[in-house]
Amino acid sequence: MNETIDFGFTPVPRDRKAGLVRQVFDSVAPKYDVMNDLMSLGIHRVWKRIFVNAIGAGPRDTLLDLAAGTGDIGFLAKERGAGRVILADINHAMLHVGQGRALSRGLASGLDFVCCDAERLPFPDRSVERISMAFGLRNCTDKAAVLREMRRVLRPGGRALVLEFSRLQVAALDPLYDAWSFKALPAIGARVAKDSESYRYLAESIRMMPDQEELAGMFRGAGMENVTYRNLSGGIVAIHSGWRL
Repeated sequence: MNETIDFGFTPVPRDRKAGLVRQVFDSVAPKYDVMNDLMSLGIHRVWKRIFVNAIGAGPRDTLLDLAAGTGDIGFLAKERGAGRVILADINHAMLHVGQGRALSRGLASGLDFVCCDAERLPFPDRSVERISMAFGLRNCTDKAAVLREMRRVLRPGGRALVLEFSRLQVAALDPLYDAWSFKALPAIGARVAKDSESYRYLAESIRMMPDQEELAGMFRGAGMENVTYRNLSGGIVAIHSGWRL
């Protein structure tokens, strides 16, 4: 019997989720950056700057950025002094957009692009100092496997950080947040990206993501230590951090 897993609010066979997620991001890749600005009213740029500051990758560090998408985190980290940055994503279309953006910004040196599955990373044990993942973990089929792979690839003393949508901590704002997520976002997606269903899935996937405490527990279960999290914008998103000691 084929086990099911969430694809947004819809149960799907576990072995189909990765392909369905890939289809979503194939569809949204051309308008992904514009849609991020519209969906978050531009606030995602602030979240990402705070996240890159937290990563703190220096000139001697290698940063592995998972679910790198079109490159926002990797580019910011490189501009702020990271040594080598590996941008890894399972989706060819997203990486292709990212490569074009890197060339246009003169950031090709010191960047590597790798198409791979975060649940099965093609990197040696203990090979990088920092790992980041922004807005990608909720789309993974086996989140625990991703966190275990992060720890495996980290060098002792290395740190993994995840920026992800989480649980809003201000109950009075729930109705407004729901209306924006389930009515406004699909409508914006239909108008700008000609694709309402992909943005409906993205809104649903946010609600299926483990909350702050549950994700912190998953970090610990993967063997990471000194696990912490920081809420941003009232818990709409959170930065989780864990170390390999």
